[in-house]
Amino acid sequence: MNRDVFEGKWKQFRGRVKQQWGDLTDDDLDRIDGSYDRFIGVLQEKYGYSRAEAEAKVDEEFADT
Repeated sequence: MNRDVFEGKWKQFRGRVKQQWGDLTDDDLDRIDGSYDRFIGVLQEKYGYSRAEAEAKVDEEFADT
């Protein structure tokens, strides 16, 4: 996923992110605040993904955007 697209559409993606990754809290989403790198970091922290794994999961989820 293109970082600029992710960051530009964060408000639209936020609900989808919460649905897909239910362990993320509103505080996590506020902390991410549309930053692709912060989002990847939070996924690594909460789910134990490697960076490559987290990026692949994000790409998979948002492939249609």
